[in-house]
Amino acid sequence: MELLQLKYFQTVAYTQHISKAAAQLNIAQPSLSLTIKRLEDEIGTPLFHRKGRNIELNAAGEILLKHVNRIFIELENAKLAIHQKDDELSKLIRIAISNSRFLSGLISEYIEVCPSAQLHQGIASRSDIRMQLKKGDIDLGITGHPIQDEEIASRVLVEEHIVLVLPYAHAYGAEKEISLHAVANEPFLSLANNDEYSRFTTMLCEKAGFVPHLAFEVDSHTLVEIIRLDRGVALLPVSVCRNLGLHYVPIADDAVVYPISLSWVRHRNLSPYLAQFRDFIVSYYASNASMFKI
Repeated sequence: MELLQLKYFQTVAYTQHISKAAAQLNIAQPSLSLTIKRLEDEIGTPLFHRKGRNIELNAAGEILLKHVNRIFIELENAKLAIHQKDDELSKLIRIAISNSRFLSGLISEYIEVCPSAQLHQGIASRSDIRMQLKKGDIDLGITGHPIQDEEIASRVLVEEHIVLVLPYAHAYGAEKEISLHAVANEPFLSLANNDEYSRFTTMLCEKAGFVPHLAFEVDSHTLVEIIRLDRGVALLPVSVCRNLGLHYVPIADDAVVYPISLSWVRHRNLSPYLAQFRDFIVSYYASNASMFKI
């Protein structure tokens, strides 16, 4: 059993598609299929259920994947331990976030504290961040709701209040608080490219007894312009409203909060820079909790 075989297996397991995995690995599809077949022969059992062009792990494959993930994590730990003293690798922080606002303001403060640190940051969905953590492609992830996985540790940094955004001149603009059901017939605005948050706000509306009519799905700057034209209302985190100077009314419904969560792999050793950055993130959110509360 070779590491290359295991890397190929890991890639197929996460893509659930031989052709996509082959393209990602930059190898021929027949060669990848043969490698997987040889691995299954060596282990003595099939590892996948075949479903047409798609495949998915069977029970044996699930067990192997957990151990393969651990193998590559331990190899990263060994590499880190070898090079930690002088290597630039120990200063590199790889993080993915599901929304760019999660690091807004935080990074500039951290660079002042630790100017020699290096940061590689990506934007990804919650499910992709989970996969990247387990594969060892990133060190930390920040999402909305915590990632639920036995291989990943998550902690909620803050639970942010969600508010109703509308123009001052709106019929409900002067209210002290408002029930979501009162705006059931209003056109709604939503932030583009944020499926996790969109599902959450849709769930809030459905809990209030209606399905929101989504009139616009736009970026934050366009959203500001449309709201000022009185073309709709929006459910946004209060910190976003404050940063963009938007008028908002608190929501009277229960539990209208959205978490911001930090995640990392449980058994992975963190370099001093990574551990320091993780602790800094926790401290930053704790110190600035009032930004996220009404």
